[in-house]
Amino acid sequence: MARLFGTDGVRGLANAELTPELALRLASAAAVVFAESSATDSHRRPRAVVGRDPRASGEMLEAAVCAGLAATGVDAICVGTVPTPAVAFLTADYRADFGVMISASHNPMPDNGIKFFSAGGHKLDDDVEDRIEAAMGDDLIRPIGAAVGRIVAAPDAGDRYRQHLAQAIDTRLDGLTVVVDCAHGAASELAPLAYADAGATVIAIHAEPDGLNINADCGSTHMDKLQAAVLEHGADLGLAHDGDADRCLAVDSTGQIVDGDAIMAVLATSLKDQGRLRENVLVATVMSNLGLHIAMRDAGITVHTTAVGDRYVLEELRRGGYSIGGEQSGHIVVPGSGTTGDGILTGLMLMARMAATTARLADLAGIVTVLPQELINVRVADKHAVSQSQAVRDAVAVAETELGETGRVLLRPSGTEQLVRVMVEAATADQALSVAGRLAEVVQGAGA
Repeated sequence: MARLFGTDGVRGLANAELTPELALRLASAAAVVFAESSATDSHRRPRAVVGRDPRASGEMLEAAVCAGLAATGVDAICVGTVPTPAVAFLTADYRADFGVMISASHNPMPDNGIKFFSAGGHKLDDDVEDRIEAAMGDDLIRPIGAAVGRIVAAPDAGDRYRQHLAQAIDTRLDGLTVVVDCAHGAASELAPLAYADAGATVIAIHAEPDGLNINADCGSTHMDKLQAAVLEHGADLGLAHDGDADRCLAVDSTGQIVDGDAIMAVLATSLKDQGRLRENVLVATVMSNLGLHIAMRDAGITVHTTAVGDRYVLEELRRGGYSIGGEQSGHIVVPGSGTTGDGILTGLMLMARMAATTARLADLAGIVTVLPQELINVRVADKHAVSQSQAVRDAVAVAETELGETGRVLLRPSGTEQLVRVMVEAATADQALSVAGRLAEVVQGAGA
């Protein structure tokens, strides 16, 4: 059977693949696993923070998750509609034994997902997820009477999270005007408030969630409306979040998109200038543009590269105790201020750098010159044969020699399909297209 947990929790089409029955069983199994490793005071029941994004199916799944927790003797602290990083923070702030977030992030409305945080608000290791999955097949002991868990609301949850965000920067944002695209998602109320708390003038768009419109032609996956709004209002910048607000992309005052690579460069140099960039290291994935590596080298910052996925970025951050890491998608982690990617925190830190330097975002982000990139998805009969092919290795070596220090090659087999992704960055778009095309032909032949 396929593994239930994917790269970011359990996801699927709500009420078809991700059913209330599955959610209940998953929550109960998680309760058992966390109870086994919990250092909870034996005089109180275990407790879990439960939050969700505003998609309609979240109401149904929240009820199922809370029922599964209570039926296993766990108190559920329901924090309502909040961003994923808020659940991570509140898990630690309420001293809960674990946290549960119901969200499918940037996915379309019909999808949903369930992810867990351990005590302290940390994402789970693979082995913990495997234990939860295994426990779903066990006969679970159900407490009765007073031992049944309780389900309680937490009306102060949003205020606690806002106070946490307010402490993350020490520079006021007065004088800055920002347009924030909330994707009709979990940030719709909290993001505008957090930016206004810090002194910015805020123009919120796509901030009216109705349960059905989350991520619909808006947010970090559809930036065109934000670009237009920044120009229309003459704003200093725009910020775009996804459905659960763990990501942030930006638009400068000229309407140009500032991606996660450029945002990481701005924040890493800011931390370096403040003497807060541990070992002068930035953690990024293999998908970050070579332009980021060149810019960071020129700034005296070393880039540590991981596999694609925020969990691998987090692992490297924890391993080295580093100060910042993230992905081109805008999922950025600053361990000194949070345990997971936080789009609102990223927006605050980006504007704080603008305020502290009185520089335009276009000028700050201009330290990264994005190299042209060509990506070709090659369907093959056997992706494993490609990775073992001497012909492919030879072709890659020739391409790397041709590109020199102004380009690079990346071949990535898909995790779920018979597909190999051929990515080439080069000094010119024509060279990237030419080299990628040649490599794709060799890959196609090797995997036939």
